Amino acid sequence: MLTAYKTEIQPTLNQQQKIDQTIGVARWVSNEYIAKNQEQYKKDQSFISGRTFSKWLNNEFIPNNPDYAWIKEVSSKSTKQAIMNTEKAFKSFFKGLSSYPKFKKKAQQKTKLYFVKNDAKHVIQSERHRIKVPTLGWVKLKEKGYIPTHDDQHMIKSGTISKQADRYYVSVLVEQSISTASLKQTPSAGIGVDLGLKDFAVFSDGMIYKNNNKSVRIKKLERKLKREQRVLSRKYEAEKTRITQKQLKKGESTRKNVCKQLLKVQKLHQTLADIRQDYQNKIVASLVRTKPAYITIEDLNIRGMMKNRHLSKAISKQGFYTFRTKLQTKATQHQIELRLVSRWYPSSKTCHTCKAIKKDLKLNDRVFLCPCGYSADRDLNAAYNLRDASIYEVIA
Repeated sequence: MLTAYKTEIQPTLNQQQKIDQTIGVARWVSNEYIAKNQEQYKKDQSFISGRTFSKWLNNEFIPNNPDYAWIKEVSSKSTKQAIMNTEKAFKSFFKGLSSYPKFKKKAQQKTKLYFVKNDAKHVIQSERHRIKVPTLGWVKLKEKGYIPTHDDQHMIKSGTISKQADRYYVSVLVEQSISTASLKQTPSAGIGVDLGLKDFAVFSDGMIYKNNNKSVRIKKLERKLKREQRVLSRKYEAEKTRITQKQLKKGESTRKNVCKQLLKVQKLHQTLADIRQDYQNKIVASLVRTKPAYITIEDLNIRGMMKNRHLSKAISKQGFYTFRTKLQTKATQHQIELRLVSRWYPSSKTCHTCKAIKKDLKLNDRVFLCPCGYSADRDLNAAYNLRDASIYEVIA
C-alpha cells in the first residue's frame, strides 16, 4: 500500500542553495516547454511531446548554447519530472478537464525538487531524525519519527522537496504493508455528512463542526493579511514610479523591502492554509475513528457554487473538495466504504420521515418544517437523508 508523508525539513545553507537552484531550473524548463509549444502551434498547429522536448533540450539547445550549461548542474530527474508534469497539464487541457497551462512564477513556487531511488539496489534511506536525499545527502527533519524508517515493511519509492514561505518541506511516497488484523473492526451504523457554510460539517449522529473561518484567530489573521497586502501594493507602486537617477540608486534597497514584505504576506497565507488543513484533518480523523459501516457525502457542484458572487469567497475558504480528497484517502486506508450521492439528490428538501419534497425551501430556512409534523435542523435533516440514500456511487 502506498502512503504519502509530508513534513518540514531543516536543510543547511548549501542544501538550501542546491534546492533553490533545482527548483529554479525546473521552473525555467517548464516555462520553456510551454513557450516552445506556443511557437510550434503558431507554425503548424501541432503539439510537442515531453519526450521530444527533452531530446531537443539535451541534444540541441544546451550544446549550441554554452551559457545555459547551468541546466545540467542540477538533478536530471527534477527537470524531466517538470517536463512530464507540464505535458500532463497540456493533455488535461486538450481533454477539456482544465485550463491552459500557465507560466510558473518565482513567487508562487509551484515547481519542486523531485527525487527517486536510482536503481533497484539502492534505496532512499530514512532515520528517525533525518532522510537521505540523492544529490543533497542527509537532511534533518523537524518532526522526528513521523516518516517511517526504512525496513522490510516500509520502503520510500520517491519524493519531492518544496519551498513555501521560505520554509522547506519534504513529501515522500512510502510503500508499506499493513496488517489486515489491525483493520478488523465491528462497524457501527453508517454516517451521512452534510457540508455547508453555516456549519462546516453536520453528521447524522448529531455531531456538528462549526465553520472554522468564523473563529477569532482566523478573522484576526485575515485582517492582518489585508493590511500587509496593502503595504505590499504600495511598495510595488513606489517601485514602479522610480524615475530619477537618485531614486534608481535606491532601487536595490526598495526591491529588498518588496521581497521582505512579500515574504510576510506569504507567511500569513501559509498560516491560514495550515489552520484550515489542520481543522479538516481533525474532522476526518474523528469521523474515521467512529468506525462506521459506511460514510455518505454529496457530490457538490463547486464550480457552479462559485458563480454566486455573494458566497464565492466563503465557499473557497471552506475547501470542500480538499476535505473530500482527505476523507477518500482515509476511508481507503481503513477499508471504510465511502459513498457519493449525486448533486441532484434533494437531500435538504426531502423530509426524512415521509419523504415528501419541499420545493419552496429557501437558503435562509434553517429549520426544516414538514406538513406531516416533522421538524429538524435543515443540515441535520440533509445528513439523515444522505445516510439513508439508496442510489450512490462507491468511491473508496
